[in-house]
Amino acid sequence: MSAETPAADPGQFTHRRQQFRAWRGDRPFWAGLYVLLSGLPIIYFPYFHLQVGHLTLAMSTTAGAGSLIIGVLLMVLGVSLWFQAHVRTFAGVAAILLGLVSLPVANFGGFIMGFLLALVGGAMAVAWAPGATPQAQPPAPAAPGEGDAPAAVPLPQQQAGDTAPLSPQPAADTAPLPPQAVDAAHKSNDLSKTSPANGANGRHSAG
Repeated sequence: MSAETPAADPGQFTHRRQQFRAWRGDRPFWAGLYVLLSGLPIIYFPYFHLQVGHLTLAMSTTAGAGSLIIGVLLMVLGVSLWFQAHVRTFAGVAAILLGLVSLPVANFGGFIMGFLLALVGGAMAVAWAPGATPQAQPPAPAAPGEGDAPAAVPLPQQQAGDTAPLSPQPAADTAPLPPQAVDAAHKSNDLSKTSPANGANGRHSAG
């Protein structure tokens, strides 16, 4: 299997399982399941007939209607915990109270099984709290030594690999002027006849 081979798409079962896991994590799923299951033994045992040989033992009592009501209410509370998670505190407290009431009314709370399930499920519903929503973390600022530094651009006169400093280019050599040209320049500039070249030394002679 090469690196270019695309990963296989998850199957339908895996996709559904991931959806169910995400749905279960947003609500008190196990608390609702225990409360829902607690209503089954409370409803069942009052209308259960036990066969012992040729003897039929009826478990129904005069409070059979009360057992039916308690069991149905517990099952409704369990479903409410799944689809209405914001009522978890009320549903948990109500499940605990109904479990306690089922002890004297519904054959010791469905022979203790329904009572224990209602008690555990109600306590889990009260204690459950939604998880914190993950927030995006801002990017960390770069350290002083980190980051991309601007690349150094070599000077036009400096080639890659040269480390010697550049020296200024010497000026072009100028040829000296001939003496005749120097004398002509002095004469053209000496308009007042006061230059040291004519012997006057900057003074005007009188007369």
